[in-house]
Formats: sequence, structure tokens, C-alpha cells
Amino acid sequence: MTTIVEHHHADVSGGWLRAATFGAMDGLVTNIALIAGVGGASTDRHLLVLTGMAGLVAGAISMGIGEWTSVRTQNEQIAAELDKELYELRVNPDGEADELVETWTARGLPPDLARQVAEVLKAHPEQALRVHAQEELGVVPDELASPWTAAASSFVCFAVGAVIPLLTLLLGYDDLWAALAVGGLGLFAAGAIVSRLTARPWWLGGLRQLLLGLLAAVLTYGVGAVIGVNVA
Repeated sequence: MTTIVEHHHADVSGGWLRAATFGAMDGLVTNIALIAGVGGASTDRHLLVLTGMAGLVAGAISMGIGEWTSVRTQNEQIAAELDKELYELRVNPDGEADELVETWTARGLPPDLARQVAEVLKAHPEQALRVHAQEELGVVPDELASPWTAAASSFVCFAVGAVIPLLTLLLGYDDLWAALAVGGLGLFAAGAIVSRLTARPWWLGGLRQLLLGLLAAVLTYGVGAVIGVNVA
């Protein structure tokens, strides 16, 4: 007797994971770089907090709008392609069936079985459209990402990421390096968490994000220091 082993996959079709990950990382890197850049010219805590909060609000709004527009545009493009495919299924069902047979036999399916399945699908246009969409476009028509979910995930996660480098400053500490250190810890933690979702070594993911954030901070700090000296 065959034992059926149940296993579960993560939900990767809703459009929230990529937006949330990108939003959090972008929020962290953006505000770390902003604080470092301004800190290179001035260590005034109020100025650093103002810079960080402006970056948080502007960045979160920008990320939300960008994600909504991106996903909505992608979905509209997919919808247009699906309309074309549905038209072809109606006016040329035999030709579309031949396409499926050719695709499946190229993957090793017996020709007779491929033809049998393709003929069955001809009698069910909705299922035929779903199969053609998966085979030709690489999408599942009823599992497209939600632009609102992507926008909300990006907005919230950017704001959360952006506030981390500001924590010590908001608590009244004037030390720029403490703020950057907390931001670095946030980057390492975010990279480690994301790596766990992808089954990669957590320390490698964390170290990679930390080094990328460090590079951004060093570059912007240098720019701030040069501009600050020249203005002074």
C-alpha cells in the first residue's frame, strides 16, 4: 500500500512576499544611506531625525504607488494576452490543440496521450485557456498578484525598515554611529530572515545585506562629508 506524504508549500502567488521583502530592504538601505549622508555633513540630531522621517514618508508612499502601478500594469498586459489566447481558442481550436501536443511531446509525453488530453480540453474552453496561459505565458489566470496587496505590503514594510535606523535618534541619543549600527543589525536580521524563506544559509543572507548597506552608507557619508566641507 502506497503511503501519501503530505507537504505544504509557501504562498508565493499573492504578490506580497516580493513587495514586502523589497520594501523592507529598501527602507533600511534608504534611511541608513540618508542618515549617513547627512551625518557626514552635520551630526545635529534634529536634522538627522527630520531627514530620516522625510525619507520614511516619501519612500513609503513612493514604494506603495510604484508597486501598485507595476503589478496593475503587469496584470493588464496579461489580461490582454489572455484575450488574444481566448480568441484563438474560439476561431482556431484545432491549431491551438496542435500547439499543446507539440509542447507536451517535446517534454517527453507520449504523442497519443498528449493528443487525447488536448482533444478533451477543446470541449472545455476555460480549462484550455488556463492550460495555454500556463504553457505559453507562464501564468495562472486566477492566481495573479493583487496590486493592492503588493502596494500595502511595500508601504508598510518600507516604513518598518526605514524606522529602524532612527530608533536611537528618536530615543534621544545623538550618536550617529549608534544609529548606523542599529540599522546594520536590522539589515543583517532582514537578510537572515529572507534567507530562511529561501532555504539558504541565514548568516550568508544577513552578511550580504549588511555589506550592501555598508557600501551605501560609506558612499553617502563620503558625499555628505565633501559637500559639508565645501559649503562650510
